[in-house]
Parts: sequence; structure tokens; C-alpha cells
Amino acid sequence: MKTLRQALEDYLTLRQAMGFKLSEARTLLPQFVDFLDHHGATFITTEWAMEWATQPRHIQPAGGASRLRSVRGFARYHIAIDPRTAIPPPALLPYRPQRRSPYLYSDAEIIQLMKAASRLPSATGLRAHTYTTVFGLLVVTGRRISELVGLDQNDCDLDDGLLTIRHSKFGKSWCLPLHLTTQQALSQYVKRRDHIYSIPKSPSFLSPSTGCDCPLARSEPRLCNARARSACGARATAMGHACTIFATASPCNRWCAGTKRMAMSNVICTSSRRTSVMSRSATRTGT
Repeated sequence: MKTLRQALEDYLTLRQAMGFKLSEARTLLPQFVDFLDHHGATFITTEWAMEWATQPRHIQPAGGASRLRSVRGFARYHIAIDPRTAIPPPALLPYRPQRRSPYLYSDAEIIQLMKAASRLPSATGLRAHTYTTVFGLLVVTGRRISELVGLDQNDCDLDDGLLTIRHSKFGKSWCLPLHLTTQQALSQYVKRRDHIYSIPKSPSFLSPSTGCDCPLARSEPRLCNARARSACGARATAMGHACTIFATASPCNRWCAGTKRMAMSNVICTSSRRTSVMSRSATRTGT
């Protein structure tokens, strides 16, 4: 019979092959196996799982639930190998996260935010251009920040006006048509970026202000969003918390902030299983 550590490696390999990112499980489950080894346990029990999940002091309910959820998934897999395995019941450490109420910035607030982003300081001056472009893309595409910072230069076809989002949620890829105003804004950013760094150090489309060979970090746009909001005096809140960067992600076809309406756009969604076409139309009321 395989050891728990060998079974864990097989489990993670299988889940990853199925398309799961395993950001939590790959970190937590080896710690759980180390915990069992330390206590001389050779199989999973509900008692060991509960003790490990609640082990850290002052752990938040969400953290304990996440740790137990990771063990539960591994236990469901491992019970076919070792029938002594116990699967922790779902009723243990229940936690349902409360999502923040959505907040959509008005056109005037978007203008303020982008003006504040254009004044973000850096040694090369590239940070202001990069984050003006980041916030603009959030507004006109409505995509996740992780998808935008993951863009490579080959993903932005400014001649044909197409933006390719690769490896998004559930492993899908998206091909987004760009409005002429968005093409022009992105072309201006590329000229400024290439003027500052004539020899690119990274294939990333959105370059860090330092021009380093690593892509833009996901956390940095959130920090710059907070700084820009503070600079422009934005104090909008949702459920008692300051609005996050995702609040700007209200899809608007045009780059220009004074746009009143969003035109019909066809978004082609491709995946390994199917290809579908989703049409989106909506209206925006501006100030």
C-alpha cells in the first residue's frame, strides 16, 4: 500500500491534470501529511483532520474551513486506496463567505481615478502610464486583474483590434474585440513603454515600472488602486469596506471616459470542450 505522501503526490498530479490550479491544496496538504507523520498516524481520521485544521492559534473561520476542505478532498480520493480513511463531514467547520455588495464607479469617478493614476511617481515615469492602462483595461473589458497582468505582448493584436485572454477561470481563453479608442490608447502605451525600455526584459504586455524581467505582480495594481483612490479623494464603500480594484471592472466598449452607451460586442469564448459566442449589450448612464 502506498504511503500517505505517495498518495498525496498522485492526488495532486491527477487534480492538476484535470485543470485544477490547487493553489491552496498544494500548500496545505503537505503540511497535513507532515502533521500526521509527526503524530505517528498512518491514515486519515476526522479527529486528526479537525485537530490540524484548528491548530493555528487565532485562526479565522474561513482559514479553518479552507484547511478542512482541502483534507476532505484528499480523503475522498484516498478512501479508495485505504478503506480506513475517514472523510470529515461537510457540517464540520461550516463557513459561507459573504461577498461584498457590488459598487460601480460613475464616469466622473473613473476619470478621477485615471487622472490620479497618471500622477503615480516612479523613477522612469512608466508606472503612471502602466496603471492608467491597467485601470482603463479593467473598465473597457470587465476582465479580472489576474487575466490582465498575465497578458503577453503576443496577446495584444493592435492591428486587428483583438485582445486574447489565456488560461482564465476554468481554463478558458477569450478573444475580445477592441474599440478603436482602446486600440489607440494601447498603442500610445506601447510607444511610451518601448521608448523607456527599447529592449524588453519580459514578454509581458504591462511592464513594471522597474522594467524587470518578471511580470507585473497581481498585488501591485491593488496597492496602486488604493493610492490612486486616496489621491483623488474616492471614499466609496461597500459593506463597510473600501471598494477594491474590481469595482472598476464595469465593461464599457469605449476607452473615452465620457461615453454614455456601451455598444454591442461579440465575445468569442473558446475552450477545450466547446466554442460559444456570447453577446453583451448594456447601457451606462454618465455624468
